Parts: sequence; structure tokens; C-alpha cells
Amino acid sequence: MKPTQGAAAAAVSAAPPAAESGAALSRGYGRYALGLLLLVYIVNYVDRQVLSILVEPIRRDLGLTDTQIGLLSGLGFALFYAAAGLPIARLADRVSRKGIIAACLALWSAATAVCGLAVNFPQLLVARIFVAVGEAGSAPAGHSMLADIFPHGKRATALAITSCGVPLGILIGLLAGGWLNEMLDWRTAFVVVGLPGVVISLIVALTLKEPPRTGGAQAEAAQPFRELFASLMKIPAFNLLVAASALHAFTSYGALQWNPAFMIRVHGLSTGQAGLALGLISGVTGVVGTLAGGWFADILGRRDNRWYAWLPAAMIAVRAPLFITAYLAPTPALAIACLILPGFLGNSFTGPVFGTIQTLAPPRARAFASAWTLFIISLVGFGLGPLVIGVTSDALQPAFGTRGLGYAICLAAVGELVSVGLFLAAARRLPREQAG
Repeated sequence: MKPTQGAAAAAVSAAPPAAESGAALSRGYGRYALGLLLLVYIVNYVDRQVLSILVEPIRRDLGLTDTQIGLLSGLGFALFYAAAGLPIARLADRVSRKGIIAACLALWSAATAVCGLAVNFPQLLVARIFVAVGEAGSAPAGHSMLADIFPHGKRATALAITSCGVPLGILIGLLAGGWLNEMLDWRTAFVVVGLPGVVISLIVALTLKEPPRTGGAQAEAAQPFRELFASLMKIPAFNLLVAASALHAFTSYGALQWNPAFMIRVHGLSTGQAGLALGLISGVTGVVGTLAGGWFADILGRRDNRWYAWLPAAMIAVRAPLFITAYLAPTPALAIACLILPGFLGNSFTGPVFGTIQTLAPPRARAFASAWTLFIISLVGFGLGPLVIGVTSDALQPAFGTRGLGYAICLAAVGELVSVGLFLAAARRLPREQAG
């Protein structure tokens, strides 16, 4: 076995056995914790994604350009999301993770409501920054808790279930945001979707239990940041999975932020119509695809660990051509139809990738490993994706008019193509068999 594969194999062998994970917690409570963390993740993406359906009314009301919208939904959000995620994750590897989740949830929910009070671009940007800082602390702490409840072989499925919060949150955010804008206005939409999270943060604080850290994590001394970071960088499969996920997110998240504006601007849909169509695509196909990705990865991965990277590569390769076709379609019906299968395949990577990362990482570095993954995905995917599409759309508008936005999204699809190669490279670095 090559040295690089040996590092990965050693990390996989460190995964706790099934009997150890969640030994102090009942099976019923494990399901409750999984459901509550799923709810937190749904609120996360409702509050993050509601901006996308409100882009056009905000742009008209505040007089914003596509580049400014790209900053609000992309780099302006992602920089603070990424910067806050790493130190909060380091804290989560040392102290109560449920307390971090509750505090972060209260912060980003209140900040979402405050977005409705903004009267200009700087005020809206500052409110979005606080949303980003709050949301940065939730996922790493949640991933770490789930890794201590569910063992390798079930972990990808558990993380896929919580990852269903992404499409479900998008569904609710698009439907609620589009309907509230038409019935009332975009400002009220922010307030209505933001405040429920404050209540849920109290439920988290009062009912979620801190699971015992497994796999020897309790006996481990906390590593200095430099040593911890260096240990992760020595795992080639980890680095390749992170890079592949980030480039896939560059295309998929960039398009996700601009899809409602594309449907409204190019095909003449209302915010309610766009929210319904795109919300159902993201919610229904996204949930099925996310669960299928985690479930199939765990089944195939028990025979050969490389399926945790092969499966995302195959699904993204199938998705890319239809994805591009959707933005060249002459009618809204055809565009929506071409987004259905990509919606199913787009989130399929989350369970396999985050499950494998939690297995590869040392037990005391699980939250940090998740945060580093989200850090890179945030900068490349959440940050650059919407911004690059917005800048490209502004540049193409003089020549192509409203169609320039669709062409800009098509150009961003290069991220999909590169990510397939990186997932295949990651598969070669994973050990074939599960140790232990």
C-alpha cells in the first residue's frame, strides 16, 4: 500500500465500532437528535435561501446591480461564513456542541429578520454578514455530534438525512419567500421566515444532549491548530474530496442563487410561480437524491470504500449536460423539466463526502475537519459561484440582454466537469476495504 493510502487507511481504522458510538444514548434519543438537527439544518437553508427568490423585488426597490446581488448572496456572505466557521469549530471540538448550535441558531435567525429592515445595500450586507457568522457554527458542531452517535457504515446515511435540510430549506424558503412577497412585501418575508428560528434555538438548548466523544476522543489532548491542520493536509483523499465538493458547489450553488432571477427575468414568471416550480424541484428531487446518495454510498461502501467517491463522480457526470441545457431552453416548461434530474443528482455528494470526512478525521478534529470542508466550499462555491455569475451576467447583458444571465450560468458549469475528475482521483486514494 502506498504511504498516502496508508494514512487514509489508518484514519479509517480509527473509526469507532458500532457498539461504542452512542453507547450512552438510547436508539430513540439518537433518532430524536437526528430529527432536531435536521430541523436546525432546514432553518439554516430557509434563512440563507430566501434571498434568492427576493432578488428581483430587492434589486428594483434598492436599485442594485447583479454584481451587488452576487456579493450579497455570494462572496460577502461566504467570507464571513468561512472565517467564523474555523474558530467556532475548534471551540466545538473542546466544549459543548449543543450550546454552540443553540447560540448560532438564535443569532442567524434574528439577523435574517433584521434583513427586512434594510433600506440600502450596506445595511442589507451587514445583516447578511451576521446571518453568515451564525450559520457558520451550526453544521460542524452538528456533524461532530452525529459522528459520535452513528458509526462508520451508518454515518453517511445519518449525515445524508440531516443534509436533506438543504433541499427542504430551499423548498420552504422559495415557497414562503415568493408567496409572502406577492401577498405582502419582501421585507415582511425576511421577518416571517427569520423569527421561528429563535424559538427553535430554545428547544435545542433545553432538549439536545451532548453525546460522549467516541473513538478515543475523550482521552486525546487538544492538538495545537498548526498540528491539527497539518495532520488533515497529510490525508490526500480528504484534500481531493474537499476540492471536488467545492468546484461542484461553485456551479450548483451559484446557479441555485440565480435560478429564480433567471426564471423571472428570462421566462417572465412571478416570484410565486418561480418559488413554486424551483422549490418543488429542490425540495422533492433534492431530498430523494440526498438520501439516495448516502444510502447507496453506505451499501456500496461496505464492500469497497472507493464508492464514497465514485458515486458522486458518476452522478455529477450524468447531471452536467442536462444542467447546461436548462439555461439554453426556449420555454420555461422545458427549462424546468431539464432541472429535475440535476436537482436529484446535485445533492447526492453530501452524505458520502461528509460521512467519509468524519471517518478520515481524528476524533478530536471532526468538527474542525467539517468546518475546513465548509470553509473551502464556502469560498469557492458559495462565495465565488454567485459573484462570478453576477459579474459575467453584467458583462454579457449589453450583447445578449436578459439571456446573458443564462449564458453566465452555463459558463460556470466548468466547475462540474473538473469536480468529476477530482472525485475519481479521491477514489484512488481511499483504501479499498474498511478496516475493523
